[in-house]
Amino acid sequence: MKSVLRFKAKLIPVLGLVSIGPSPPLFALGHLLQYLRCYSGAATKWQNETGSIKCNDLLNEFTTYCYQRDLPGAMKALNSLQIHKIWADAVTYSELIKCCLARGAIEQGKRVHQHVFSNGYEPKTFLVNTLINMYVKFNMLDEAQALFDQMSDRNVVSWTTMIAAYSSAKINNKALEFLILMLRDGVRPNMFTYSSVLRACDDLSNLRQLHCSILKVGLEFDVFVRSALIDVYSKMGQLECALCTFNEMVTGDLVVWNSIIGGFAQNSDGDDALTLFKRMKRAGFSADQSTLTSVLRACTSLALLEVGSQVHVHVLKFQRDLILNNALLDMYCKCGNLEDAHKIFTRMVEKDVISWSTMIIGYAQNGFSRKALELLKEMKVSGIKPNYITVLGVLFACSHAGLVEDGQYYFRSMKKLFGIDPGREHYGCMVDLLGRSGKLDEAVKLIHEMECEPDAVTWRTLLGACRVHRKMDLAEYAAKQIIKLDPSDAGTYILLSNIYAHTHKWEDVVDLRKSMRERGVKKEPGCSWVEVNKQIHAFIMGDNSHPQIEEIKKELNQIIWRLKEVGYVPDTNFVLQDLEGEQMEDSLLYHSEKIAVAFGVLSLSREKTIRIRKNLRICGDCHLFAKLLAQIERRSIVIRDPIRYHHFQDGICSCGDYW
Repeated sequence: MKSVLRFKAKLIPVLGLVSIGPSPPLFALGHLLQYLRCYSGAATKWQNETGSIKCNDLLNEFTTYCYQRDLPGAMKALNSLQIHKIWADAVTYSELIKCCLARGAIEQGKRVHQHVFSNGYEPKTFLVNTLINMYVKFNMLDEAQALFDQMSDRNVVSWTTMIAAYSSAKINNKALEFLILMLRDGVRPNMFTYSSVLRACDDLSNLRQLHCSILKVGLEFDVFVRSALIDVYSKMGQLECALCTFNEMVTGDLVVWNSIIGGFAQNSDGDDALTLFKRMKRAGFSADQSTLTSVLRACTSLALLEVGSQVHVHVLKFQRDLILNNALLDMYCKCGNLEDAHKIFTRMVEKDVISWSTMIIGYAQNGFSRKALELLKEMKVSGIKPNYITVLGVLFACSHAGLVEDGQYYFRSMKKLFGIDPGREHYGCMVDLLGRSGKLDEAVKLIHEMECEPDAVTWRTLLGACRVHRKMDLAEYAAKQIIKLDPSDAGTYILLSNIYAHTHKWEDVVDLRKSMRERGVKKEPGCSWVEVNKQIHAFIMGDNSHPQIEEIKKELNQIIWRLKEVGYVPDTNFVLQDLEGEQMEDSLLYHSEKIAVAFGVLSLSREKTIRIRKNLRICGDCHLFAKLLAQIERRSIVIRDPIRYHHFQDGICSCGDYW
């Protein structure tokens, strides 16, 4: 710039000299040409310097906007770069792409893509990977795939990004295909590749092949890979394989502990989940939110209220997230403690459809059907839209309270009200509702109108209603449908056997039991669990292994004697019809829930609720037994069977004798 100014200063007198006189001297013209040549060179240099300054200014401006996450400013600066055919570095573009992702700015992201590939510019692999990841995050897999296909140089990040994308989208075959192509391309998978592709594995043989591949490359001890292996084995129900993978080495990472505890909890193996939790604590690990969520699920599957309440104390140490709050809510509902469940629910700042559905189903299963329907109205006012499970809970509430009109309204209107097509479970609830209310013809008609084929559960529901209303012909028809669909269903054989016996069809009883023996079908023994001082005590009919069994039986006999004084008569309709007299009463006497209740009376103070969980549906005789005992002992008894919860107090059950 200074050279240009000096040139201008010298040029002024020369120009003055040229302008004097009629004709300029030759030496003056020579000087003029010489200075013009000098000026031309200086001007060009000045232009180059000015252009360079302008480029730097544009780049600095663009970079500043990108790092400040000023999307409008950055896009405006990007247009200027495009006009001047200027490109920034890859890291700056990646910052802009992050900004587009944060704002959900799809069009702006596409504009960045167009710019970095314009005018023959070839972006670095790092930047192309960032763009692919952007499309993946925007759920635009076709665009991501197209960009991936254009790449001349793909590295492990490129392949892993696509594998993870297809895995997350549940396009499992594509994820596995990409792993094979990656290996053929000579790119070695890393821990992130394997942890991603493992989650796309839904076939045990493929999983074992992947496991072998992981062992070959020595990645089996990586935290992410090991955790993914445990998760997938657990998802497939292969808990022994999951545990072997976990036990292969002493783990030093909480993530792996969470995977194995979560795997057992999700497979309803609460005992082992809690045992692993104790091991984890002894190993010196502190539980986090993920751990506690799994432990609460374990307590839920076992209906362990005391242990669950103890876990709740640990939960209070954390800033509870929605998932943990929902797990806590579910635990209290499934353990039959609606009072604490209601407290948790009302204090939750954030509620989602799972929170509302859990509470609605909790009320329905615990016999508070009207409250469940009221909560549905509150849910709609809150702006949360009910889902498939919510409506199922509502129909369950109607079916277990005889609310026929309400049930029919919600079933017929669920598509219009909530945009949900009725599924097999919804039809099952309606069959149950109609059957319980004695409308068996309507129930059968609805089964034949189902858009999906009725399964064994649907027919089993009808069979239960036929038993209640003594519809023997229809019961036989329903039972035969169940046996066609599920030949190993022992309960149906037993019930059908009882139906034949009730109508004195003894030859049919013999044939049916012969068929059971030939098919290897055995009746599942009734089992009941009761929690006393944070310990689980299990009782099975005919099993005398409990150390206090003689004392328990003595207590049970005394209870029966006291109940008979107030009018209790054992209902022998709930035993096999070919037993006689005292044999029938003895069979009823030692039902597992009666033994568990007697142990609860022995072990717990009158103020404590006796909480029983059982594997089979409670029979009518045991239901009557619990009602009368709750009345004469002034106790609260809760029995949870696979269908619902029965709260017995003051001689009344929460189900209203409608179960």
